[in-house]
Amino acid sequence: ERRRATRELNKGEAQNALKRAIFFHRTGRIRDHGLQAQGHRASALNLVASAVVLWNTTYLGAAMRHLERQGRSVAPDLLQHLSPLGWQHINLTGDYLWTDAGIPEGKLRPLRQAITITDNP
Repeated sequence: ERRRATRELNKGEAQNALKRAIFFHRTGRIRDHGLQAQGHRASALNLVASAVVLWNTTYLGAAMRHLERQGRSVAPDLLQHLSPLGWQHINLTGDYLWTDAGIPEGKLRPLRQAITITDNP
């Protein structure tokens, strides 16, 4: 029971850490004075965090399918340790250009091939 509670707390902390990283520019504070503006800002933060989780979930699934096609399935007990809440590979600062990236609709960007998974450390 304690492990399950700790696991749930860790998920919540990971989600809060992601939102703090996204909101880094404003140092984690909503400075709008109006209640409606604060609500818009909080909703935008949740939207961006959800987009990161969706992106990560999509690519984790693609990576799993890629490994399965290669005959290298991942043990189910290891899957429970995967989380879509990481953001280190995503540029959270700078300018965002919302243009056509040249990726056909319904397709994904290519997976990186440099990762090697071994059973023995």
